Amino acid sequence: MGFIIIYITYPDLKTAKKIVASLMKNRLIACGNFFPIQSTYWWKGKIKNSKEIVSIVKTKKNNWEKVKSEVIKLHPYETPCIIKIDVRANDNYEFWINNEMK
Repeated sequence: MGFIIIYITYPDLKTAKKIVASLMKNRLIACGNFFPIQSTYWWKGKIKNSKEIVSIVKTKKNNWEKVKSEVIKLHPYETPCIIKIDVRANDNYEFWINNEMK
């Protein structure tokens, strides 16, 4: 069966929780996890270092485009990081993920 996880970065926890709450309310994801991270990246020709928050959200494969569109609509970054990863898990967990959304 399988499902996807989507890795998304944000400037802060408040923004991450707001966007994930919208995805949950619209039943586009089954759950989300939050992690503080330190990022180093190139931005407009310069190396930047910043503290960010990552969310990992779990959803059905066919929700990818809807989740991506909703995140882009709500996200404050000019170029948000939204990465889709195909995954497999134990059967009961996959069943739960695939049955919690639209």
